[in-house]
Amino acid sequence: MIRSTYVDNSRATFGVDLHLDVSGSRRKRALEEALRQAIAQGRLRSGTRLPSSRSLAADLGLARNTVVDVYAQLTAEGWLAARHGSGTKVADRPLASEVSAVMIADAPGSWSHDFRVGWPDLSSFPRSAWLDASRRAWSSAPDAELGYGDPRGTRALREEVTGYLGRARGVRTDASRIVICSGFTQAVGLLCRALHERGATALAVESYGLPETRQIANDAHLAVETMPIDENGALVSSAGAANAAMITPAHQFPLGMAMSPERRHDALGWARSRDALIIEDDYDGEFRYDREPVGALQGLDPDHVVYLGTTSKTLAPGLRLAWMILPGELVEPVARAKRLADRFAPALDQLTLAEFIRSGAYDRHVRRRRLAYRHRRDRLVGALAAAQVEGISAGLQAVVGLPAGVTEAEAIASADESGIALEGLDLYRVGPAAHPPAVVVGFATPPEHAYAAAISGLGKVLAGLSQPHVSVRVRTRAEG
Repeated sequence: MIRSTYVDNSRATFGVDLHLDVSGSRRKRALEEALRQAIAQGRLRSGTRLPSSRSLAADLGLARNTVVDVYAQLTAEGWLAARHGSGTKVADRPLASEVSAVMIADAPGSWSHDFRVGWPDLSSFPRSAWLDASRRAWSSAPDAELGYGDPRGTRALREEVTGYLGRARGVRTDASRIVICSGFTQAVGLLCRALHERGATALAVESYGLPETRQIANDAHLAVETMPIDENGALVSSAGAANAAMITPAHQFPLGMAMSPERRHDALGWARSRDALIIEDDYDGEFRYDREPVGALQGLDPDHVVYLGTTSKTLAPGLRLAWMILPGELVEPVARAKRLADRFAPALDQLTLAEFIRSGAYDRHVRRRRLAYRHRRDRLVGALAAAQVEGISAGLQAVVGLPAGVTEAEAIASADESGIALEGLDLYRVGPAAHPPAVVVGFATPPEHAYAAAISGLGKVLAGLSQPHVSVRVRTRAEG
């Protein structure tokens, strides 16, 4: 049993040299956060028995009921496990959940629940199936795969991606026109550099989208133009003198609408008339719920559309695997840029993914996650019944409107006070505001064991914003 060996008013030191900082006026919240962080960072390992509530309360100078409440809360969230007669210990937690928690702890602030967008439920990664695919792939891989490879990627993965995208997304290509990249961010960077070398001067982006895209374009010496968005998607015809336009036609990020057939036709017309390119970011096209599947725009004009896809939403961002489907004339310059960037993506991961797709495991995993995320989406909408929720027919995020008079900064600060991480829609805006204040909720991010508590807490925060007596101090970025 762990017993404290030294105590003052702000810090407890356990016999295993574990420090819990519970300073400040909100010591109950501080104890919760300190225990979560110690577990997330691995300083309190699975199975470690904690002091009794009476002992820890005495060590920290807290009321015993405070420690009892903290233990109960962390047990409900899945961080701790309690059994009558056996005390309280750190729960057995899959590594993926621990990794997710470490990512949260390393970011500014410390939260009980994370609704920021950008990754799926990491605890759902198909570990056993992935390991099986890896063993099969390497048991039959020729020795040459261990050498310096083709900068476009292994032939095996490019062929499997060709088949998968053809049947699942309506993409028209062959293996020679695919470049495997170390994630979506690298893909965009390689493409922007190749376009600049070929004389391009400007890239058009949607008025709401990833801030990183604009930064990457500027680093490649491309000016950035902005295209407005309405309920039919991006208006590509307003791209001006841009040489390429990046859009999210299947599921606009982050607003969530699908580009209408008329807008898709107009976008291709713009590209053909100007001999320009459409860059199609199909970041989560596999996850559709209440609408008919929307095929890839690339399938309508492979010579004017660059298709970008990734495993970051279907499997995990940590794999760092993405692909570009390119018009023939861009394959060589993009492959050259890839070779100069990092030569080629790791062969082991490429061959494993190729086998994972070939065996049917990738399709099965995507179908299972589609059902799971739809269920999560439905639970979120039910918990936020009083709010206006948009962009939920597909994907892994929803846009939730705020009560009149409440700013996004106030909503984020209120959520932070309750231990919930949120992002405002304004984070993704370019130019004048075209949408009322809202928050973007990544409902795939919280691990499954904590999802019920997460959406309950989020619902309470949003309901509290509509109360006239609510007053929230907005922290500065430096304070966060």
